Amino acid sequence: MGFVDERFSSPSLRALLALAVVFVMLATTGWTALHHSRGYTDPRTAAAASWLKGSVGGRHLPSPEAGADAVAHFFATLSPSQRQSLAARYPLVVGNLNGAPVSLRYQANRIALAAAETEQTTRSHSTLLTADGRQEAGRLANRYASLLSDGRQILAFDPTGRGRAAEVFGDLSTAKRISVVVPGVDTDILTFERTVKAYSSPVGMARSLYAAEQAAQPSAHTAVIAWADYVTPSGVGLDASTGELAEVGAKRLNALLSSLPASSQVSLFCHSYGSVLCGVAAPSLPGTGATVSDIAVFGSPGMRVQRASDLHTTARVWATRDATDWISDVPHLEFAGLGHGADPVSHAFGARVIDATGAQGHTGYFRQGTDSLANFTRIALGTYSSIRCATGADCTAGV
Repeated sequence: MGFVDERFSSPSLRALLALAVVFVMLATTGWTALHHSRGYTDPRTAAAASWLKGSVGGRHLPSPEAGADAVAHFFATLSPSQRQSLAARYPLVVGNLNGAPVSLRYQANRIALAAAETEQTTRSHSTLLTADGRQEAGRLANRYASLLSDGRQILAFDPTGRGRAAEVFGDLSTAKRISVVVPGVDTDILTFERTVKAYSSPVGMARSLYAAEQAAQPSAHTAVIAWADYVTPSGVGLDASTGELAEVGAKRLNALLSSLPASSQVSLFCHSYGSVLCGVAAPSLPGTGATVSDIAVFGSPGMRVQRASDLHTTARVWATRDATDWISDVPHLEFAGLGHGADPVSHAFGARVIDATGAQGHTGYFRQGTDSLANFTRIALGTYSSIRCATGADCTAGV
C-alpha cells in the first residue's frame, strides 16, 4: 500500500507531474486565455494602410517597419511644419513610430488620446450599448483623460483591443542611463496605472524608480519608460504558460531599444511574464543604438532558458524574489512548450541574486522603502558596489 514507483521519486519528475496537473486543471476549468489574444490585429494596421498611401512634399512616406534608423533619417529631412502635419494626419502611426522624434511622438499621442477620449465619452452615453458597455466606455474615457494630463509624456498609445501604452519619466533625448519597465500578465490600457497600490502598475513602477533615482542622484541624466506596448496574457492560463506572446513582444521591445539614444546605457526591469519576454529578447538585443547593460527580473516564472549564460547576452543578469511572492509555488520547468524553464533566483541559474526584503507579495517590488526598489535604483544608476545581495549570494563580484 505505501509503494511508490521509483521512476517518479526524483524531485524534478515530481515537479514535472505537478506542472502537468496544473495545466490539465487550467485547460479543463475555463481559466485559460489561449485564444483571447489570437487574431489580435496590430494596433497600427489600419492607420498604417492610410499612411502608406500618403506623401509629404511630394515624397512617399516610409514603411512603419523600415527600422528606427531609416525613420529617423526621413524625419530629419522634413521641416517642422511637415512633421507636425504628419502627426496631425496620422497620429496612430507617428505616435508609435520608433525613430520619429520623441517630442513629435508625444504630440501625436496627445492627438490620438483626445480623439479616443471623445469617442469613449460619446459611447458612455449611448443607448445602443448595455449598461456594462457604457460603464466600460466611461472607464476608458477616464483613463484617456488621465493620460492627457499636463506634463505626461506618452511614447506609445493604441486603443485597439485591450489597449497598449508607454510613458516616459525624465528627458529621454538627453538621458545617459535609461530604464525600461516591462510588466506581466493582465496589463492593458486600464491597468497601465492604478490609484490603489499605484506601485503595482507599470506607471507606478516607473514613477517610483525615477523618483528614487532623482533622490539618490539629483543631477543624473536619467529616464524611465513604463513600457506596456505589447499584448500580455489575460489571467494565469495557457497564454501565460507559453512563450507565444513573449516572442511577439520581444520583437517590439527590441524595436524600441534600437531607437533609444546611442550614447545611453539601458537597464531592463522585467516583472513576472515580462521576464519571459526579456529572456526571449536577450539573444537578439540590438547591436546598434543604446547598450543594454543590465537585465533585472523579479517575480519571475522563468526566462525560457536553464542558465543565465543561455541568454547569450553581455548584459548583467540580476534576479530577485520576495519570500512572500506566490510565484515561488509555480513549477520552474519547461515541458512541451509549457512553462518557462529554470528559476532565475536558483544558484544553478547563475544570475546575480539581490535582496528584495519588504516587497510583500508579487507586485510590491517598487514600493517605497523596500530593498528591491533600493537595489533597482542602484542598478539603474550603475552604482553596483552598493547593491545589497541576497543572503548567501555574491552578486557584485566582477562588476
